[in-house]
Amino acid sequence: MRIAQVAPLAEAVPPKFYGGTERVVSYLTEELVEMGHDVTLFASGDSVTSATLDAVWPQALRLDPTVRDWSAPLAMLLERVRQRAEEFDVLHFHLDYWPASLFGRHNIPYVTTLHGRLDLPELRPVYASLPPMNVVSISESQRRPLPEPNYVGTVLHGLPRDLLTPQDVAPTYLAFLGRICPEKRPDRAIRIARAAGMPLKMAAKVDKVDAEYFETVIQPMIAEGGVEMIGEINEAQKPAFLSGAKALLMPIDWPEPFGLVMIEAMACGTPVIAYNHGSVPEIIDEGVTGFIVEDEMGAIAATRRLNTLPRERVRARFEERFTARRMAEDYLSVYETLARSRRPRLRLVSG
Repeated sequence: MRIAQVAPLAEAVPPKFYGGTERVVSYLTEELVEMGHDVTLFASGDSVTSATLDAVWPQALRLDPTVRDWSAPLAMLLERVRQRAEEFDVLHFHLDYWPASLFGRHNIPYVTTLHGRLDLPELRPVYASLPPMNVVSISESQRRPLPEPNYVGTVLHGLPRDLLTPQDVAPTYLAFLGRICPEKRPDRAIRIARAAGMPLKMAAKVDKVDAEYFETVIQPMIAEGGVEMIGEINEAQKPAFLSGAKALLMPIDWPEPFGLVMIEAMACGTPVIAYNHGSVPEIIDEGVTGFIVEDEMGAIAATRRLNTLPRERVRARFEERFTARRMAEDYLSVYETLARSRRPRLRLVSG
């Protein structure tokens, strides 16, 4: 198939550090190319891909201090895709609702993967006002607050099979991976590790918007001891970090749409202890790849049962459920269904 992948411009594809959406776009794009499809990636110019790259902006917007209005490059991106739309069998956007007004009235089949949370009150009137749009959710729980779009499937994320693999190290600590922010509840992770009598290592990014939370809430807790703040890490550092952990703690306090860190841990054979919110029950196989808990007491108790979860079995379940090949196959099924429903173009007959 001739497939257009349309990525956000905020980060490169793949991103240099944090950036879940752009990483998933990269994994999907590379897998589709490996499977023999003709893929064009619309993304920033510092992206790296085996697909054909259409660089709409020279570099990721987060790294370009000259850009103050991020909507301007986004408008250019949408127009570039519109100009080239007839070259493709399907357009796959990763831009939430932005393509709907223009491409909802276009002849080329298109689909948008919704990567973010959908429980924000302002989203319902936005989607209700837009033309019907084909969307894919990344978990069943993600779509519950917003029934308006035309959901054509749920596709769980996947990772390249050998991107993250178990390392031959002895697990000695609990791990927290991701962002330091109130909804991820790193404060809970610290309390759980302390109560369990285990050290905690935090490989986490602190965004500017969360700097005050980190400085006033988390930093004083770290100063009490038993916690090592490593900072943001890249993919090359993750196998050792996750393999060295007895478990990944994910004590979230929000409806997580997916939670890529869970399958990253599983790829390394590391079980996950996560609160029962959002996609967690769809990702974790209870008693196989981790434990789903309701509170800190439950999480503390779960740390005492980690020896019942063989790490080889955790890795095996990752290979069964969360590879990029499975993700690409699921998306191809969506693409093929949409391509079959494409409206025929009208031809003018001269007489």
